[in-house]
Parts: sequence; structure tokens; C-alpha cells
Amino acid sequence: MKQLKLNVIAREGKGRSASRRLRSSGKIPAILYGKHTEPVQLAVEEPEFRRLLKAIGGSASLIEFKRPDGRDAISFIQEIQKDPLTDEYLHLDLHEVAANETMEINVRVRILGEADGVKNEGGILDVSTHTLRLRCLPKDLPEFIDVNVETLKVGGSIHVSEMTKLAGVEFLDNPKQPVVACVAPAAEEEVTPAAGAATAEGAAAPAAGAAPAAGAAPAAGAAPAAGAAPAAGAKPAAGAKPATAPAAKAPAKK
Repeated sequence: MKQLKLNVIAREGKGRSASRRLRSSGKIPAILYGKHTEPVQLAVEEPEFRRLLKAIGGSASLIEFKRPDGRDAISFIQEIQKDPLTDEYLHLDLHEVAANETMEINVRVRILGEADGVKNEGGILDVSTHTLRLRCLPKDLPEFIDVNVETLKVGGSIHVSEMTKLAGVEFLDNPKQPVVACVAPAAEEEVTPAAGAATAEGAAAPAAGAAPAAGAAPAAGAAPAAGAAPAAGAKPAAGAKPATAPAAKAPAKK
């Protein structure tokens, strides 16, 4: 269990205007609540809170501080509200816990090792559950839920029911819920060439009315183009009038 200290002060005033004034002075509005605690309005110095988050480093941690009435309190961060554009902390929710009572908290999953399926089979590690819900006493709170994947092969997975048992810790998620799996990479589509590149037999016929290529014989039964002279030695089509010979030029006058 990681337990850190934080300095808090009492917060006066409620509403958006009071919160804006507090933030403009470099403090973050906060509230402390719990099973046996009436909500208490607090404020935290922003630089100190940023140092606290750095020390937590994503782990499940308990925070110890003095309440405004002088009593000691132990809590964990329930929620952080942050402006997505300015990166400013807007509000903190602190959940107070009792040392002799169980609590429920989300703890981050930490992957250990490299899966055999990734190393030797070209698989991809797919982490589907990033936090697990636990019930435990404050003294039994683990910083992370470690999952060793070194023996995981392609097609294999690890479920909540297969988590390593921890003293004093109860897993609350569905035992059948997958936590991590090793999956085969997506198959790449093979581009096959068009069956039988175009051959003379499969070549498309010329468009209607288009003249055949130079030197090419017309298709069987096709009529010659209008005004075209028949091929040498070819008989005119039945009933066809012979082409009119061009008129001879008159001799030039002397």
C-alpha cells in the first residue's frame, strides 16, 4: 500500500463564483465525503497536488491529511475534473475510508513480461480491461494488479478468474471477463491479377461505326464503310450499285 501526505485547507463559499475565485488564486476546490463523513468543503494548492499525482504515478494510493477540524483522515482520489482545453484542474473528489472497514476501489492492471505469442508467433497483445474493481481493507490495497503474460500464446487469454490471489483482496468483476489476450495479426488481402490478361480472342470488339485498324480485315458479314471502295477482286454485295466513278476532268483550253 502506498500512502502519501497532502495539505488541505477549509474552503469558504459555494457556487461557481467562489470556485473561480479559488482557482484564480492557485487553489483547487475539493470535497471530502464517505460512509461516515458529512461532506467537507476543502481546497488544495495546485502545485502541491501536481506533485502528489507525480508521486502516485498511476498506482492505487491512499492520501493522509488533517481535516479542518484537526482530525486525521485517510482517503483516495475518487474523481478529478479537468478542463480539456486549458489543462486546469477544476475540482477534486476525495473519498474518506476507515482503517478497520473494507472499501471498494478501482486498481490499474499492469502487464508484466512479453507474451510468447508476440515474441515467437507474430501475435498482438490486446488488453481489454485496464482497471479491476477490488474490495479490501486499506492496509491490503495493492498498488497495481500485476498480470504476467510471458506464457500466453496466440489464441490464449487471461480472465478475471485467473488473477493471482492476493491476501485480503476480493475481485468484484465478472470472473469470465477477459483481461488480456494474444490475438493473431489481421490477414493481409492478396491482390490477384485479372484472370488471363486480355488476349486477342477476349479482346473487345470495336465500337459500332468505328473504322477497323489500318490493314485489318473487316469482321465477317460487316458492311464496308459508306463510300469505301470494295477490296480488290471482291464482288459487290447483291443489289448494290457500283460506286460512281469520278468524272474525268475536261482538257484544259489552249
